[in-house]
Amino acid sequence: MKILLACASGMSTSLLVNKMKEAASEQNIDVEIWAVGQEMVEEEMKKADVLLFGPQMRFLKTKFASKAKELNLPLDVIPPVSYGRCDGKGVLKMAMDMAEKK
Repeated sequence: MKILLACASGMSTSLLVNKMKEAASEQNIDVEIWAVGQEMVEEEMKKADVLLFGPQMRFLKTKFASKAKELNLPLDVIPPVSYGRCDGKGVLKMAMDMAEKK
């Protein structure tokens, strides 16, 4: 499974990406997780199974909704509390649940 996180520059989500990778490793889940800035979302979303936006980028959800639908790509905004706490386990579960409902 491939999970793409998007934020303003791709930097603020890097800690969350690491926490998600740790959680996946602990649960023996084979996953690829990476973060990009908003200017790379359109290109990178073609490679992903799930797209998550940082809370500060929630306005992008609407912008990319139709493209995501074409790609059958679930997308959502990471809850601010999960993002702020760098809850890698919780955000990983969110992404996994989204992929299952696809």
